[in-house]
Amino acid sequence: MKSVNIPEKAFPVVCVGGSAGGLDAYIRLLRHLPVDMGVAIVIVNHVRTVATQLHKILPNFTAMPVELITEQLLIQPDRVFIIPEQRDLHVLNGEFRLEPISKPRGWPDVITVFLRSLTQDWDGKLIAVIVSGYDGDGAAALCGIKEVGGTTIAQKLDTAVQPDMPASAIASGCIDFILDPEDIAAQIVRIARAN
Repeated sequence: MKSVNIPEKAFPVVCVGGSAGGLDAYIRLLRHLPVDMGVAIVIVNHVRTVATQLHKILPNFTAMPVELITEQLLIQPDRVFIIPEQRDLHVLNGEFRLEPISKPRGWPDVITVFLRSLTQDWDGKLIAVIVSGYDGDGAAALCGIKEVGGTTIAQKLDTAVQPDMPASAIASGCIDFILDPEDIAAQIVRIARAN
């Protein structure tokens, strides 16, 4: 018997992964997303030791509620969720789960960790977006997103402040679309509204 506390997981989750230069992409993306698409936006940004400020900055650019993720926070549509610093992010039973960061030194892999968790524990559509950032976090999980029927998008390199992460995503061979942030928003809307 299904527990009444476990939400229906039929809505899409959009993971937007970035780091250096990501703020510009997040702002440009959120400015062009309607508030009633019925998707959850999860921004997975590399933050090492400094506390993230995205949950304070991004409400200036969207009417959707913006929340810093806490343990067992319910995943809901029409909201923007922000990963806290020094944590790996997972999903389980329609909730976020936080773990100590599994790669505390070197380039983080928090985007890869979260995308892999989504492929195992989320029933709705998945959209993985890789924007500006150093190194190649997220790229290793993109083929897995496609294998479960998800969509993968990389930011156009000439629109990224730091093109390493989108370049690594493109090099994975598992990217469906290469777009600027405004067109990424339009593509998310198309996917969210498709039957």
